[in-house]
Amino acid sequence: IEAVFRSWDNPRANVYRRDNDIPYSWGTAVNVMPMVFGNLNNQSGTGVAFTRDPATGENKLMGEFLINAQGEDVVAGVRTPMPIAQMEQEFPEAYAQFLEVCETLENHYHDMQDMEFTVENKKLYMLQCRNGKRTAQAALKIACDLVDEGHKTPAEAVAMIDPRNLDTLLHPQFDVKALKAATPMGKGLGASPGAACGKVVFTAEDAEKWNEMGEKVILVRLETSPEDITGMKAAQGILTVRGGMTSHAAVVARGMGTCCVSGCGDIVMDEENKKFTLAGKEFHEGDYISIDGSTGNIYDGIIETVDAQIAGEFGRIMAWADEFRKLKVRTNADTPADAKKARELGAEGIGLCRTEHMFFEEDRIAAFREMICSDTVEEREAALEKILPYQQGDFEALYEALEGCPVTIRFLDPPLHEFVPTEEADIEKLAKAQNKSVEEIKAIISSLHEFNPMMGHRGLRLAVTYPEIAKMQTKAVIRAAINVSKAHPDWNVAPEIMIPLACDAKELKYVKDIVVATADAEIAAAGVDMKYEVGTMIEIPRAALTAGDIAKEAEFFCFGTNDLTQMTFGFSRDDAGKFLNAYYDKKIFESDPFARLDTTGVGQLMEMAVKNGKATRPSLHCGICGEHGGDPTSVEFCHKIGLDYVSCSPFRVPIARLAAAQAAIAEM
Repeated sequence: IEAVFRSWDNPRANVYRRDNDIPYSWGTAVNVMPMVFGNLNNQSGTGVAFTRDPATGENKLMGEFLINAQGEDVVAGVRTPMPIAQMEQEFPEAYAQFLEVCETLENHYHDMQDMEFTVENKKLYMLQCRNGKRTAQAALKIACDLVDEGHKTPAEAVAMIDPRNLDTLLHPQFDVKALKAATPMGKGLGASPGAACGKVVFTAEDAEKWNEMGEKVILVRLETSPEDITGMKAAQGILTVRGGMTSHAAVVARGMGTCCVSGCGDIVMDEENKKFTLAGKEFHEGDYISIDGSTGNIYDGIIETVDAQIAGEFGRIMAWADEFRKLKVRTNADTPADAKKARELGAEGIGLCRTEHMFFEEDRIAAFREMICSDTVEEREAALEKILPYQQGDFEALYEALEGCPVTIRFLDPPLHEFVPTEEADIEKLAKAQNKSVEEIKAIISSLHEFNPMMGHRGLRLAVTYPEIAKMQTKAVIRAAINVSKAHPDWNVAPEIMIPLACDAKELKYVKDIVVATADAEIAAAGVDMKYEVGTMIEIPRAALTAGDIAKEAEFFCFGTNDLTQMTFGFSRDDAGKFLNAYYDKKIFESDPFARLDTTGVGQLMEMAVKNGKATRPSLHCGICGEHGGDPTSVEFCHKIGLDYVSCSPFRVPIARLAAAQAAIAEM
């Protein structure tokens, strides 16, 4: 009895509970019962069986049986068991009775059962049964079959599927046999699901170069930045030494559907010499590694991957889910390809387009760096004028991909130091273009350094300092919308312009006035009638606390819960991985607040902001575009506080759709 109680607190149990949202405070129970002996003699035995195939969902009995053995012998793998069907030859009466029991249990629980049993002197004893664990593919088939067989209603079928398991249906996975034979050499955070193997590269440029040569690569970095975006697109997978579940690498990888393992602190990196050490082995550029973005495991060498298979039942379950859910589901997408993929997976709009990712293409970054290094407003405007057509083209492509669904475009957010060159050759090139000395350019770069960039000169603070940036982006948004509206008069193209990082109604009004004046002038010049909205991202606690005032200026709120969590907890999301495990071990936290929304603190701020914002402006619409938008428990909370939509990375859209349906079904 003591051993059972102690098992509640062993390391494996703690990890399992965190993964499955089971609170530590629940505790465990002990059942005490008489013993029966499957190892009494050759007239005895033991077995484990499923009423349906847990791998495929096929409606047939599947299980294993051992003669003269206890249950532990079957699950421990110390002896090779026989298929359950062979039990009919050994113990025909017990087998016939067992088949009846299987039918009784399924008819009672209306779900696939996982059962353990013992035969003692040819007599059958049932030890336990429970709803059986199953693969995502099997879960969809079983749910649909149970509806067809009259066991479940469509609502019950939708409610019985774990949304998180859908991830495995949408990304490549390692071959099961190959994976069993492999041993992980390291572990990080499973930041973006899927499996990838390839040759190690250490820079974004090398990832692109090797990819062009037809090589599959894994980009290994201390941490990634927006500058690495093109290399991240070229890589099969991304591995970082630093960062958590909402680090740059994790967020961008999830958006692209690329496998990512972040925060593997055991890696000793030597970027200068293009090598790293892990588990006592040195890896150089071109060496093969494999990474699993679901488990966080890292493997030496190649493990073959297989493409994801989406069964026909997937569409059926999603159609049912869409009937029940009240929350809309949008996507976080910066490119037409991402937007198109999200639309295929059921997204109803874009909740977040990060415009800064559009600046890093080779033909744009030079002009943006010119803007940063300019001395006068006129010089900055001239440099921005070069970027304007590119931005406009990007937005037109996004509007086209969304076919009239809403598109929310966030204006420039990161601090300017993220855009300046770091390589000597690039600095020299910029100096020549600007007609400045290398020393002058280096002085400008140095002046952009900030002690805490996350709380520094970024977001709408950039627009307050340099209004010309907001003007250029507004022109691009409105001109793109006008062009697409003319090409598709039946579409409702109504841009949503999101001003990030507001903490005060006055600063929001200052930037909004610039946006409105510019937008109205563009619309008047084009001679069209176009609606647009200007809103803000609620990501600073003060903004949530003063939401009633901010709603006087904002026509919509979008919660940026990545930064809101950072600022509410006072945790750096890139560094929290260093100490969060200690918090789990000591039962201070039971989950990562950057992966699962903290409904007690951050959630209270959100609920307050929605309530006070709508009291000021009843037409205010509210959504969430932080990474929590794809986490099922967070989606349930968003439903409860009355958000209009959740927005998440493209491959998490089905998860959000299912979670939103389950939240609505729970209230029925």
